[in-house]
Amino acid sequence: MSDLPRKAVTRTAKLAALPLGFAGRATWGLGKRIVGESAELVGRELQQRTADQLFKVLGELKGGAMKFGQALSVFESALPEEVAGPYRAALTKLQEAAPPMPTRTVHAVLEERLGKDWQELFLEFEEKPSAAASIGQVHHGVWHDGREVAVKVQYPGAGEALLSDLNQLSRFARLLGPLIPGMDIKPLIAELKDRVSEELDYGLEAQAQEAHAEEFTDDPDVVVPGVVHQCEQVLVTEWMDGIPLSEIIADGTPEQRDRAGQLLARFLFSGPARTGLLHADPHPGNFRLLPGGPAGDDDWRLGVLDFGTVDRLPGGLPTVIGDSLRMTLDGDAEAVYELLRAEGFVKDSIELDPSAVLDYLVPIIEPARVDEFTFTRGWMRSQAARVADPRSPAHQLGKQLNLPPAYLLIHRVTLSTIGVLCQLGATVRMRDELEEWLPGFVLEDVVDVEEESAAEA
Repeated sequence: MSDLPRKAVTRTAKLAALPLGFAGRATWGLGKRIVGESAELVGRELQQRTADQLFKVLGELKGGAMKFGQALSVFESALPEEVAGPYRAALTKLQEAAPPMPTRTVHAVLEERLGKDWQELFLEFEEKPSAAASIGQVHHGVWHDGREVAVKVQYPGAGEALLSDLNQLSRFARLLGPLIPGMDIKPLIAELKDRVSEELDYGLEAQAQEAHAEEFTDDPDVVVPGVVHQCEQVLVTEWMDGIPLSEIIADGTPEQRDRAGQLLARFLFSGPARTGLLHADPHPGNFRLLPGGPAGDDDWRLGVLDFGTVDRLPGGLPTVIGDSLRMTLDGDAEAVYELLRAEGFVKDSIELDPSAVLDYLVPIIEPARVDEFTFTRGWMRSQAARVADPRSPAHQLGKQLNLPPAYLLIHRVTLSTIGVLCQLGATVRMRDELEEWLPGFVLEDVVDVEEESAAEA
């Protein structure tokens, strides 16, 4: 029934061939250099072939392989430019599309889940998918009441494929590590595995999406499509047009880039405060730029899709994030160190120099130090290089810090969002968003003093 390679041996063979392919191409490259080819030319050709094979396999397999590829895609900004170039096009393909499943498979799922007369629920249903992702694909249609809808259909065997792929990928995580300098691939794969059951549950996804749709109804900046119908393996939501963020990254105007970046930062920090949920899949394929904001068609709003992965934060983002960020900006090394130790970022078994910890953190929070900050690939690369270089103090200190489990997903989402901002090259008033939405970033007593002063005046 499914076109996913479901047999474990088939999928394992395809994934296992990746490291062998990497080794083979390295040998091929060495041979070409021996016979006099330019090292630079050989290096570029080697990178291109590696990118082509890696992302072709990940895209074809869908499942966990493609989910992993999409998670990597937002970090290409961290790659050195001579390496990033060949990878960028291949990575972008994973953000918007994957090979679709056959029409007969789609029909079989819809008949099983919606009933034999499923077609009567639609005035129109487009057989060709408008998007295909890691565990399902989306079809455009018109619901029986006349609403344009997006029909997400889950691939049969998606759960088996997800776990099989991620288990296999974890076995050669070390070989994949050089793709993103300074990033430990194994915890990323482990975290993706932990989220498999939620990702497959369209009921949970519908609840998360509806919570956002209700909260952001009539919002001037953010649009979330409402849920129309949900059942196992099928999710029908309101259709949303707009320009995919991947197109803005490739060809957007400076105004579009800055607006998209500002709204992306706003959604990242306001979402948990307003809904108690953190959208945890911030790759460009899940966002659209929509014309027709409060100022007219020349204004833009951010459309948000795919709520299959969320972090549940009933109290919003943890106050310790805002507290530690504010203390770091104030240069209070001792206070930052004690807070990080109390929260488990520094284990009781080790002692670190508070000043060294502050020096490690300050460059990372540079976007919050100024009124507005321009995110660039160059800045992202400098941060990655600083942490990845084994000779640097930042690398040695970073290895001694700990990331408590409660912060794993928040950390990945924040890094991913910053990666997208760097792909956009957006100039963002990040501090405005932090002051508005991040608990602990602005002390209440400071605010009270300002309010009292204003009242007295």
